[in-house]
Amino acid sequence: MTDVNRSIAFQADKPSSPPPADERLRDDTWWYGPVAMACFLVFWEVSVMFGSIPELFLPRPSVVVVTLYDLFATKGLIYDLGLTLYRIFGGFFLAAFVGIGLGLLMGMSKRIYAVADIFVAALYPVPKIALVPLLVIWLGTGNSFQIVLSALGCIFPILVNTIIGVRQCDEGLILAARDLGANTVQIQRKVVLPAAIPAIFGGLRLALGISIILVVAAEMQTARYGLGAKLQAAGQVLETGQVFAILLLLAVLGILLTKGQDRLGNLVNRWRAN
Repeated sequence: MTDVNRSIAFQADKPSSPPPADERLRDDTWWYGPVAMACFLVFWEVSVMFGSIPELFLPRPSVVVVTLYDLFATKGLIYDLGLTLYRIFGGFFLAAFVGIGLGLLMGMSKRIYAVADIFVAALYPVPKIALVPLLVIWLGTGNSFQIVLSALGCIFPILVNTIIGVRQCDEGLILAARDLGANTVQIQRKVVLPAAIPAIFGGLRLALGISIILVVAAEMQTARYGLGAKLQAAGQVLETGQVFAILLLLAVLGILLTKGQDRLGNLVNRWRAN
C-alpha cells in the first residue's frame, strides 16, 4: 500500500508535458472578430434606418453592398481592382526581395551596416507620398510610378525588422554552426533566417498595409484607373454610396490579406518548430 501511495505521489509531482505545437497555435477565439463586425453592421443598418440620417452622408450597409455589386456588374470595377492589386503586390514583392536581402547582409556584417545605415537613417523619415511629384517627373503616371512608390514605402519596415530579427539570433548557434564547418551562406540560410522569420513577418505585415495606403492615395492624385481613381471620381460627384462601396472593398481586401499573412506565418512557425 505504501508503494502504491508513493507511486501516486510521484506521478502527481511530475511536471506536466507542454501541449503539442498544433494545440499552442490553435486559436479558439477566431469567431470573436466576425461576430463583432456583424454586430457593428447591424447597429449601423438600424441606426441609419430609424435615425433619419440622410443617405447622402451615411448610406445603409445593405445599400453599400448593392452598390458594390452594381460597380462590379456594370462599371468595370474588376479591372480597377486587378490594376490596383498589381501595383500593390508589384511594389511589395520588390521591396520584400531587396529589404530581406539587404537586411540579412546588414544584420550579419558590421561594415555593410556602417555603410548603409546612414542612407536608411536619411531616407526612412521622408514621407513617401511627398515623393509623388519627383517620381511623376522621372517615371510618368503609369504603373512604374505606382510600383516604385509602393516599393519605397514597403522597403524600410521590412529592412528594419529583418535587421532586428538577425541581431536577435542566438550568437551561440552561429558559433556552433561555424565550428561545424558551415560557410556564411549556410549560416544565413540554416540559422539566421529561421531565427529572424517572426520579425521579418512583422515587417511584411506592416509593409503590405503601407503599400495599400500609398497606391490608393497615389491613384487618387494621378491615375485614371484603379480603386483610388474610382474613389476620387465618385467623391467629386457626391456618389456617397459608391464611395462607401469602394471603401468596403478596400476593407475586405485588407482583412483577407492580413488574415492570409497570419495563416502563412502560422505555417512557417510550424516549420520552424519542426
